[in-house]
This record gives sequence, C-alpha cells and structure tokens, in this order.
Amino acid sequence: MHLVPADRADRRTIDGHRVCDAIAAIGEPGHVRTWADRFSLLADPKRLALLLALHRTGPLAVSDLAIATGMNDPAVSQALRLLRAAGVVEREKEGRVVRYRVIDRDVRALLGHCVADGR
Repeated sequence: MHLVPADRADRRTIDGHRVCDAIAAIGEPGHVRTWADRFSLLADPKRLALLLALHRTGPLAVSDLAIATGMNDPAVSQALRLLRAAGVVEREKEGRVVRYRVIDRDVRALLGHCVADGR
C-alpha cells in the first residue's frame, strides 16, 4: 500500500493492491480536473450538438451551425466563444466568412465514439 497517502493509511482495506492500482489510475488531481473540465464542455447538449456537427462535417459558419442545431445565432456564438476559450475549437476567417472547426485531439477522439443514430 505504498501509494496510499499518509492521511488515509490507517483505514482498513479489502484489496490493498487494488487500492494502489486505483490510486495510480486516478493520477494527479490536476490531470483529473483537466479531464473533468473537458467533460463539462461536452455535458451540455447544445454544445455537444455543435461539436458533433463540426466534427462530422468540418468547418462551418455560425449561421449554418444555427440552422443545423436549431439554435439561434447569438447562442451559437456564445457557445463557440466558450469552446474557443477552452482550446476545443478554432476559427478560420476567409474574407468575411468565419468558420469553426474542432482542434482538440482528445475531444475529437471522444466525439468519434458518438454515433448519430443514438446507439
């Protein structure tokens, strides 16, 4: 039980070796927080819909995303600002048109597991 912090060392365990494996699997608190923050971005159905649309179709403009998701343009823009600040999407400007795309590899991998038919 070499990985158990001192403040928990006096607690009774059932499978001590698995406790150490579990502690190792959890890792550093900062790493867990980073992933929790990523998951919170995906937890909102409207943001997830935007990300799925971008992931599956490639770069899209705000107005096109609004039509695809049923959201209004300001709501799409606000969600994209949040996703952009988190480093999940980036914008590409082509003249007066601005399109967004997913750039976070980990988020793209998670989105790849989402199936459009709901299974």
